[in-house]
Amino acid sequence: MNGRSMTEGTPWKHILRFALPVLAGSLLQQLYNTADTIIVGNFSGEDALSAVGTTTSLTFMFLAFAMGFSAGNGIIVAQYYGAENEKMVKKSASTGILLLLMMGIVATVVAIAISAPAYTYLMNVPKEILNQTLVYFRAYAVGLVFQFGYNIFSSILRAVGDSAATLYFLLISSVLNIVLDLLFVAVFHWGVLGAAVATDIAQAVSFIAAYIYMIKKYPIFHFGIRDFIWDTALAKKTVTVGLPIALQMVIVSLGFTFIQRAVNGFGKAMTASFTVGQRIEMYLNLPCNAFQTTLATYAGQNIGAGKIKNVKRGVRQTLLISLIMSLFISVLVWLFADNIISLFGLGSQAITYCRAHLRTIAFVNIVLGIYIPLFGVFQASNHGSACTVVATSALSVRVLVTYLLRYSAFLGYAIIWWNGLFGFGVGFIITWSYYLSGKWQKNSSIAED
Repeated sequence: MNGRSMTEGTPWKHILRFALPVLAGSLLQQLYNTADTIIVGNFSGEDALSAVGTTTSLTFMFLAFAMGFSAGNGIIVAQYYGAENEKMVKKSASTGILLLLMMGIVATVVAIAISAPAYTYLMNVPKEILNQTLVYFRAYAVGLVFQFGYNIFSSILRAVGDSAATLYFLLISSVLNIVLDLLFVAVFHWGVLGAAVATDIAQAVSFIAAYIYMIKKYPIFHFGIRDFIWDTALAKKTVTVGLPIALQMVIVSLGFTFIQRAVNGFGKAMTASFTVGQRIEMYLNLPCNAFQTTLATYAGQNIGAGKIKNVKRGVRQTLLISLIMSLFISVLVWLFADNIISLFGLGSQAITYCRAHLRTIAFVNIVLGIYIPLFGVFQASNHGSACTVVATSALSVRVLVTYLLRYSAFLGYAIIWWNGLFGFGVGFIITWSYYLSGKWQKNSSIAED
């Protein structure tokens, strides 16, 4: 089938070979998100920076559906691929593409419709930046269909062991996004609208490049307009597997929506600081997220091939690598916090907040590196609901302690960055308890005709 099987040989070699392009691609994605923030902050001011930053949680909510359902379809494709069922690989991929494109169109309509009440009432965005927030979000929402399409193509390619391809697409979109940001924001002075339009164009190009690559590289995925097949049973299976993954991400987004509301209550300086802090936190999370994606494909193929022992060996080796990488990135953030902050054009009060934020999360987030990768195993074994339980519990704790302690003498506004210590600790305990119980091994096969 022209892909790469991960069912034979030493696990860590497969895992690193697969994970490094995913990690590099995620790094590129974060770099252009950061460049977007730096350009807006330096050429359009702190208000524009705050406006873009305050949209993060809601934009991520829509992307959660794109990533969740595409990952669900990718797991199904990976299991059929591991079982060497070429017919079902093609049919499940075709159904997934049609399903995600339809979801992308619906997402655009819904996002634009709810934008005003969401940012005015739910998130309590300061009036000074509300208009810029709505302009950015609505323009960004127009390009959601391309993000849904890109995610399904990437998931299908990863399912057959090709993680390097997504790196190429992200390289194209990252460079293009930065160039267009500079053109629209720095030269044309379009402000937040320019930043959103740049992102939309870059995502559209990435979507087209991914489709062309997939049909040219893999004959099994040579889908012309008439070659697409819709299978209702496979669509339901994609939703069944993808829904817990999407819900996990949506819960994270909802949690951050409430935390963002608490942040906004401390004024524009805190909002601007939090925008930068969130961007850097994404870098800290790169290893654990990359290895979650890797273990989902690795475990999916090995479960499809009936090799549970390989999965357990892969988990041990993956977590060790993830921990080492997480520690390395955390040390860099701690040492160079001031240098990082200086890039964003923050005011003096925002700089003070941001320094404390970065140095706290630099080490709190290490905990994620030793439990988040296990989510990939749960998802691949049809136990994605466990991830939803963990995410719900961890975010509920984070939101609860934020609102309980935000005005207290104990931590006060610093709970904005210390809440992760409480939430991630709960997530770690639940995740490892479930993994060690062995429940994830029951009813793990979903690739059945």
